[in-house]
Amino acid sequence: MTIEHEAISTVTAKGQTTVPKAVRRALGVEPGGRIAFRVTEAGVTLHRVDEDDEDPVVTRFLAVLAADMLTRPQALRTLTPALAARIQDLVDGVEDDPDAPIGGAVDL
Repeated sequence: MTIEHEAISTVTAKGQTTVPKAVRRALGVEPGGRIAFRVTEAGVTLHRVDEDDEDPVVTRFLAVLAADMLTRPQALRTLTPALAARIQDLVDGVEDDPDAPIGGAVDL
């Protein structure tokens, strides 16, 4: 693997960092643009997110589920009415705004 450029950034106590200008330029990311961190066995990569509604974590999770359903259809089970009712009880009255900022410290 050839390294074309390396830039160093400091992570704050809140887990925040500044993406260096050279990296933003290489990615073509403007202020307000979105980036995704992808963690694999080989390391971490960073790429620009062009799709407005795609979440790389959800997309990968759904791909894993789809692959599992294809390879192990016998493992699929019907959601029981009791479990469906329990889930509904747990989420009744819960309001969620996925675009709202996350409050407090975030540890990944």
